[in-house]
Amino acid sequence: MSDTATVKEAGGAGPFSVFERMVAWRYLRSRRKEAFISVIAAISFAGIMLGVATLIIVMAVMNGFRAELLTRILGINGHMIMQPIDSPLDDYAETAARIAGVPGVRMAIPLVEGQTLASGNIGAGTGALVRGIRGDDLGKLDLVANNIRQGSLVGFDQSEGVAIGSRMAQNLGLVLGDSITLISPDGDISPLGTTPRVKAYPIVAVFEIGMSEYDSTIIFMPFAEAQLYFNMENEAQTIEIFVNDPDAVESLRGAIETAAQRPVFLTDWRQRNQTFFSALQVERNVMFMILTLIVLVAALNIISGLIMLVKDKGADIAILRTMGATRGAIMRIFLMTGAAIGVTGTLAGVVLGIVVCLNVESIRQFFSWLSGTVLFNPELYFLSRLPAKMDPGETVSVILMALVLSFLATLLPAWRAARLDPVEALRYE
Repeated sequence: MSDTATVKEAGGAGPFSVFERMVAWRYLRSRRKEAFISVIAAISFAGIMLGVATLIIVMAVMNGFRAELLTRILGINGHMIMQPIDSPLDDYAETAARIAGVPGVRMAIPLVEGQTLASGNIGAGTGALVRGIRGDDLGKLDLVANNIRQGSLVGFDQSEGVAIGSRMAQNLGLVLGDSITLISPDGDISPLGTTPRVKAYPIVAVFEIGMSEYDSTIIFMPFAEAQLYFNMENEAQTIEIFVNDPDAVESLRGAIETAAQRPVFLTDWRQRNQTFFSALQVERNVMFMILTLIVLVAALNIISGLIMLVKDKGADIAILRTMGATRGAIMRIFLMTGAAIGVTGTLAGVVLGIVVCLNVESIRQFFSWLSGTVLFNPELYFLSRLPAKMDPGETVSVILMALVLSFLATLLPAWRAARLDPVEALRYE
């Protein structure tokens, strides 16, 4: 009678009492005859851990991709590009100064651009985008000015030379001081037609932005030299506008058009890169949905493991019920058993995900060394390193999703344990 009273007292002392926690912990511990159930519990734990870690890592890498690409794309290209409509842009200096004075605009840079064929010392040729820019303006592009690997941008306007990317220098076999030959189809007009323009320029600087597409294709040329080379004397083709808040470019459109004092055509970075960033967003959402299935499968493992545990512990449950344990106490015991797997698996997954995110580039380099191949080839993926940027909101969402699935997975087995009839369970014992 005292044992019955003790169990009743323990079972009715309140939800998740010491007695209930003690029984749940005993069911989690491995015993020789329950090894198979313990294996299922371990698989469920590993599944949730790997699912949560994979979700955190993949979402962090996707966020890192977007942030790095956005930084590099907008670090070298204007947030808005202004092109004249009905007249040449021969007052580019005054127009750029007026636009730079608009509140919210960081700077306005006149440019002359053109496509050329570039060749170097090893006879190879590659397509290049030549951007004619004033030396002071080039110094304001931090992504270029702060990443000069060879040479200097001091006296760029008077140098009559060019600055090229590190990958272009490598591909063409060029170093600082060598000459790069540029060939443009829009050359001089002669009685025989238009002849290509061919001119060699000394290399005064080599930069490395970290985005292979830019490092291998862009050439910066002094503005006056570019005007002569592309037959744009005293004119600019476009004015690139950099704003303080890239997401607020639309609100500045009217003020910029007014400052231009002429009919102009304005395009912003969202219009030029809409397909690219939309594809990244869709890819990110699809990956989240697919990887959530890993956590869901692990949660189903919890269900199967607990159902087997309930069947195995049928006699124990019946004895507890006959000694005074309530259905609520039995249900809470199995809820805690399953929840312990889900909570510990989720926490372990978060720790693993954070560790991998903090060391993702080192891990990539290690596996590249181990396999002898280049993982995450910069030529294919644009960036020279694997980025990872964890978003606190997303990480919390992953944790909550994993915990909710884990708790839901425990409901059915716990309910079945609570509904077990002690008489039926003990009939064949």
